[in-house]
Amino acid sequence: MSMGEDDRWMRLALALGARGLGRVWPNPAVGCVIVKAGRVLGRGWTQDGGRPHAETMALAQAGAQARGATAYVSLEPCSHHGKTPPCADALTRAGVARVVVALGDPDPRVSGRGLAALRDAGIQVTEGVCTQEAQRAHRGFLTRVGQGRPMLTLKLATSADGRIATASGESQWITGPRARAWVHGMRACHDAVLVGAGTARADDPSLTVRGLGITHQPVRIVLSRRLDLPLDSALMRSARDIPVWLCHGPDAPAAAKTAWEAAGARLIAVTTGLGGQLDLGAVMTALGAAGLTRVFCEGGGMLAAGLLGADLVDDLALITAGMVLGAEGTPAIGAMGIAALAEAPRFALTETRALGGDVLSLWSRG
Repeated sequence: MSMGEDDRWMRLALALGARGLGRVWPNPAVGCVIVKAGRVLGRGWTQDGGRPHAETMALAQAGAQARGATAYVSLEPCSHHGKTPPCADALTRAGVARVVVALGDPDPRVSGRGLAALRDAGIQVTEGVCTQEAQRAHRGFLTRVGQGRPMLTLKLATSADGRIATASGESQWITGPRARAWVHGMRACHDAVLVGAGTARADDPSLTVRGLGITHQPVRIVLSRRLDLPLDSALMRSARDIPVWLCHGPDAPAAAKTAWEAAGARLIAVTTGLGGQLDLGAVMTALGAAGLTRVFCEGGGMLAAGLLGADLVDDLALITAGMVLGAEGTPAIGAMGIAALAEAPRFALTETRALGGDVLSLWSRG
């Protein structure tokens, strides 16, 4: 089969895998397509909670027709026995003649073993098809395996001069309904939504996905060193129905911990760093250890500055409205102590587009 055909089917596998983003952690969101003679026999993607795997779904659809077919998989098929048998074995039993893989799995339990098992079974293996696209698609999983933390997207919705509120604190709404709908879509494709304690106190946010017909909800995470959060908040009222995780310091009052645990929240204790604030590197490591692969941060300014200063921001999403609030408005990012341009975090522009009357620009650090 030509490389052009391989690219075509692998892009379909990647598109299918994207359906699992935000829903399959700690597993990767994999897609699989079974093809024979230019006809799709089976399609699959990792299901909610990480099971069943994409290959299992696609093979079940293809049935006996999978014999002699080609399987396109966006990540190396697993080779270890976990909650389900290895996908490499399932492909072998189904009698597929060829497996095309976009990217190897860096998980030490797999890492080349899946491809070796396929080759040992006499299956032709082609690697490296749409690798760059696959690296982007699996970035959260790769970051967790490689760095021990989830990838992080920082969203900033601001006026044209970088303000998120007026001097009096008015902020709803700087950006329009199209931009807000986009934000809800981004929440849906991340494992968790993250805010700082100041934002939680000022806005009393629910941090849920609304208006898109989606029932699945991300984990809601708040960083609060002393758990000084309102006990009648929207987050506390809904903690038993939609997960709430609170990252706190060692000096959080016992009464506050008891109240939040009784409401159904999960408490994650982390160390503090300079100035007594939560160590953001430790926070991200703890979230990775808890299984998260993709986190969507929605502020506030101090948290955004801290994450940028600690080099923990992988993607930056800026939504800019056509209004100006002036220097007395609240800046989107707090003080970072940058004295020279060489010290400033830099990102590469990947996309710009209109969201109604606002402008979205997406930036990545690589």
